Amino acid sequence: MTATGTVTQTGLLASAFRDAFRHHPTGVAVVTARDGAGGPVGLTASSVASVSLTPPALVLSISHRASAAAALLAADAFLVHLLEARNVDLARRFATSGTDRFGPATRWTPLATGEPWLPEAPTALRCRPLSRTPVGDATVVTAEVVGVRSSGRAGTPLVHHDRGYHVLGPALPTS
Repeated sequence: MTATGTVTQTGLLASAFRDAFRHHPTGVAVVTARDGAGGPVGLTASSVASVSLTPPALVLSISHRASAAAALLAADAFLVHLLEARNVDLARRFATSGTDRFGPATRWTPLATGEPWLPEAPTALRCRPLSRTPVGDATVVTAEVVGVRSSGRAGTPLVHHDRGYHVLGPALPTS
């Protein structure tokens, strides 16, 4: 293949693969959990997808380079907060290494089960891991959704595309 990417004998180059997915928009979420010492940890994820309705389940990918990776992968439960456009600052805060993600700028409270809940997010899914599969420089986590907190708002979804945050425009006609 030589049109816009390069294939070598070992497969698609990492840079071509990364470039291909830079142009594939995805939803944005913040994943939170307690670490082993009971403190909050979290990160921004754009690799979250629904995989089953019965039982309700999702899949997400956690990069091993993420500072919260070890704690999230060890957690027996975590929250996936699905973000809307007005949550862009939250997405940026949890995506930035070295910031105090749970500092004064972040409204959060622990659930009775201990996971940090971000009430500004319109939806939070409480998840229990079903499997953790290392794949290259990440781990793919499949999780059962065991609870849903929803504000009932139908805001504009926050989307990640080409290294930036965007909002969706009006829906296209169905026919």
